[in-house]
Amino acid sequence: MKQIMIPNADALAEAAHEFLGLMDDATVFAFDGEMGAGKTTFINALSRALGVEDDPTGSPTFSIVNEYRSDTTAELIYHFDLYRIENLEQAFDIGIEDYLDSGALCLIEWPDRVADILPDDTVWVKIDVLPDGARRLSVGTAEEIAAL
Repeated sequence: MKQIMIPNADALAEAAHEFLGLMDDATVFAFDGEMGAGKTTFINALSRALGVEDDPTGSPTFSIVNEYRSDTTAELIYHFDLYRIENLEQAFDIGIEDYLDSGALCLIEWPDRVADILPDDTVWVKIDVLPDGARRLSVGTAEEIAAL
């Protein structure tokens, strides 16, 4: 398991670039953390680091999934906010399995809603808010993250 520290908002871009170095060939990333931990904020910083020039400032809470394309690599990126998903049937209704199997980069907030259908090689990212307001990203397998 790897960890990335984000002491403040000014360190987001650097943390996103550090995260890029951990991504390898993985395509599905599950971001877990309490409400307000910074999942959307980090995913937006990561999208910018991946070359998305349009500012992906919002969470796809109401649309459930936003689609971005890297302006540097043309890579397709799907950003999911599954907070409003109440069961797997609703996830299937939006075609989540097609997204997960597409080979495109899938960045998923509230992954616990669909944990049973995530690929075995999903990279889990737990975002913890520390007492001083800093964020700690722990990056690993589902088992490693669950053991925290």
